Amino acid sequence: MTLPQVADCAQLLTEQFAAVLGQMPDPSGGPAAGQLEHELAEAFGVSHAVAVSSGTAALHAALSACGIGSGDHVLVPALTVVMTVAPLVAVGATPVFVDSDPATLDLDYDDAARKVTARTRAIIPVHLWGRMGDPAALTAFAAEHGLAVIEDAAQAAGTERDGYRAGTVGEAGCFSMKDGKILWSGEGGFLLTARRDVAEHAAAFRSHWQPAPPVQTAHSRLSTNARLAAPLAMIALTNLRRLPALVGLRRAQMRHLLHALKHVPGLAAIAPTTREEWNGFAALLHIDLPNPRGFADHLAQRGVPNSTGSFGLVPCDRRPMFTLSDRPCRGAAEILDRTLAIVLTERDTEAALDRYATIIAREAAAWTVCGGIPAPHPPTSSERPCRRRPASTSERSLPT
Repeated sequence: MTLPQVADCAQLLTEQFAAVLGQMPDPSGGPAAGQLEHELAEAFGVSHAVAVSSGTAALHAALSACGIGSGDHVLVPALTVVMTVAPLVAVGATPVFVDSDPATLDLDYDDAARKVTARTRAIIPVHLWGRMGDPAALTAFAAEHGLAVIEDAAQAAGTERDGYRAGTVGEAGCFSMKDGKILWSGEGGFLLTARRDVAEHAAAFRSHWQPAPPVQTAHSRLSTNARLAAPLAMIALTNLRRLPALVGLRRAQMRHLLHALKHVPGLAAIAPTTREEWNGFAALLHIDLPNPRGFADHLAQRGVPNSTGSFGLVPCDRRPMFTLSDRPCRGAAEILDRTLAIVLTERDTEAALDRYATIIAREAAAWTVCGGIPAPHPPTSSERPCRRRPASTSERSLPT
């Protein structure tokens, strides 16, 4: 299998970057962010896009624009990272963690229904690893309970399901452009919405309430500084214009790696649904080996980056700042414990992917023979030293 060729971002940026730098310093921020917003709205088929400084800032602005605040409850999957939940706390709302279905990776709507109260105002579906839940089930549940839908689509640029693009199902869809995302700018984010009032509120919110929405006064309320800097907007615009090629490359990388691992005992590819056009954000495999989470950690130490092993991803309801319930979300825990989500970037060549496959196959065989505790052996030049992480080591989270 040969990976498709994608135009190099650095080469494409040369002339555009010089033009942006020539316009600086400009207190207005210049035209780059506005042009990015225009092309984002066109690319995703929505009325409005608002560029901000991060995916976290996009969620913060969207929650504020949807009127979520102090005393409100918001349903959020335990199958997510802390950056999904931090903006909820910032606006004074209370996260209510909902379990996920290990068979589909989608929300467990029975669990969600049990947790709806008179104070529940919104639901935040999270498209982790670019996988998108059932949009019909989501909108039906939200309508039944009168909830706003704010999508965390940080990793899902390019994913579609049943004709819906990720990030276009609810009141707002929030994206990250941190390095490692398919659409990247180093740092940055944006939100999509069909509602003018949400877009106007978010645009004011990101810039200390200026320009203010119609009939309101600039600086008439406290907000924040979450503008996207012009050089980053130009990087994002350049990558947006090659987004179809970037998505195609990521899908090809994912398929290449999964094909190479097709016959490895104890590992099985996790396929999208028949109605889902997944962006292939990470190569996903179900681990059927002893001590599966330990296996993912071991692979990270051997040079194979993955969500649980490299970033210590655990269900958010088990984080020390959120452990308020004595009923943990066991489906989310099962998914994370048994999923090998291999981190990919556009820089991963066929040789790099084949190296990952070789390491994974070799370590899976050793892991099986030794019952989950393989005998140590000297790492090759392509691997990091094998140092088992102590249980007390603090866990790290995937950046959004």
